[in-house]
Amino acid sequence: MDKWLGMSGGDLGRGIASGDIDPEALCEAFLAAIAQSPHGPRIYARTTPDRARAEAAAAAERARLGLRWGPLDGVPISWKDLFDSAGTATEAGSGLLKDRVPTQDAETLATATLGGSVCLGKTHMTELAFSGLGINPTTATPPNVNNPKAAPGGSSSGAAASVAFGLAPIAMGSDTGGSVRTPAAWNDLVGLKTTIGRVSVAGTVPLVTSMDTLGPLCRTVEDTALALALLEGGKPADLSGATLRGTRLLVLADYTDSSRDAPQAAVAQAVERFRDAGAAVDRRSVATVDTAMALTPLLFAPEAYATWRDVIEAAPHKMFDQILERFRNGRGVEAADVLAAHRTRADAQQAFLSEVAGYDAILLPTSAIEPPDAERLSTDRDYYVTENLLALRNTRVGNVLGLCGLTLPTSVPSCGVMALAPPMAEERLLRLGAAMEAALR
Repeated sequence: MDKWLGMSGGDLGRGIASGDIDPEALCEAFLAAIAQSPHGPRIYARTTPDRARAEAAAAAERARLGLRWGPLDGVPISWKDLFDSAGTATEAGSGLLKDRVPTQDAETLATATLGGSVCLGKTHMTELAFSGLGINPTTATPPNVNNPKAAPGGSSSGAAASVAFGLAPIAMGSDTGGSVRTPAAWNDLVGLKTTIGRVSVAGTVPLVTSMDTLGPLCRTVEDTALALALLEGGKPADLSGATLRGTRLLVLADYTDSSRDAPQAAVAQAVERFRDAGAAVDRRSVATVDTAMALTPLLFAPEAYATWRDVIEAAPHKMFDQILERFRNGRGVEAADVLAAHRTRADAQQAFLSEVAGYDAILLPTSAIEPPDAERLSTDRDYYVTENLLALRNTRVGNVLGLCGLTLPTSVPSCGVMALAPPMAEERLLRLGAAMEAALR
């Protein structure tokens, strides 16, 4: 059974379909692994064993009858602690929401349950999802799979760790400024940022509702495609025959060159693999990106603070001071400035899509930095601010420009290569990702 802990969700599903894997035994294997792992309490805020066992039993009966609901029917999944779960606390990593127990599941959790998935529990996260580092002194800071002293990446920190440490085959997270892709990259996983509005956020704890997106963190691109379909209740992208031959890729030169050495080297090596596999790769900067990225102070903190102001100011002492400061950066901003920024952003999005229309994807390092020292982040304010901005700088390109994005692990630990594609092009991006994944092996 131990081998199941390192298998992909797709392989587990195929094992269930063939009768080689019993969903109930599979569920027990993961619950036992979580309970026995020294990392378990730092990864899971709480498990849902009763729910998991009931769902696994139902999946086992469907498998016996040949009536499976989908390729991930019976496969265990972890959920970031901002997806509402009926009867189980959903606290979004914050003392402000302690003992908050929803009465119904988030729409995506309900949809995934109808696809036969087994809910293992809720994973730790950055407080209210407002940081890319994954540090949370209030609840727990999950471990980084490559370096016990390094930050795990956030805000879907426990989500990434649950897969990286073999405590879930697939994790569901959220991405407002990079919160799926940064922890995925820092833990050598695949992570998908979906297009704003594609996957329902109903029943999830908000951060910036105009930018919030949901997506999976997985071991493989195939699992990522299966997980997206599970969230939506649809069909997974067809990855068969995916190839890089005839594709055109653009390396975003300035954002790549201004990343630190290891992420730069990782992307350079990846690009050579892509060229060898038949892709045509150009390299240049796109001025519209800078125009859009200059708007970030007006696009994130003001809306986040407007959403949480009353709750925060009623008990600010309950918050990690670095997160509190990030929210308060949105105070006193003129509404007219925010609205004007959104209009400029919309214009920049259209201009960007026109400028890169001939390319299948834009490439750059997922994060401009490697994972920083976790202990120092908790005590050194300036270090925290600098590293957090850099951790999310590259991923935010996709959020601000309204794109979908996929990060893939490279041969350099904790350094991912990110591909960005036009909005609602997830299926095409996943096919491209499958071909990239093959080239990187």
